[in-house]
Amino acid sequence: MENVILTIHLILALLLIGVVLLQRSEGGGLGMGGGGGAISARGAANALTKLTWIFAIGFIITSLTLTILAARSADSSSVVEQIGGSAPVAPATPTAPLGGGSLLPPPTADAPVPPPRADAPAEGTPAAPEQPATQTAPATPAPNN
Repeated sequence: MENVILTIHLILALLLIGVVLLQRSEGGGLGMGGGGGAISARGAANALTKLTWIFAIGFIITSLTLTILAARSADSSSVVEQIGGSAPVAPATPTAPLGGGSLLPPPTADAPVPPPRADAPAEGTPAAPEQPATQTAPATPAPNN
């Protein structure tokens, strides 16, 4: 039953799109319009408007019907329970007190290795010895002219 209504719904959607695209724009913004024919412009506009209303009403009716059918066949369980995660999710508790400790999660055994620091020496090269701090004379201000 749902498949038949869904097929009608899709056909109505395509027909509604086609009828709307066939209608003449109000301001002629697409550069189309004019021309003669067996049906006058006013008669064609009325026929297309009526078809648009008919297809739109049918589209809304099939939408509501599909919604009602889906609601009747739906279980009262959630999507997560249908997948298999029936255990409730416990809220996360912080491990470190506020204002102290690391904000990063604890490392696991299969965690990727973090990249080296930018100021760390490259692997295989010995670390440069610490340079003693040297004192420099205070800078003298430039004379004003």
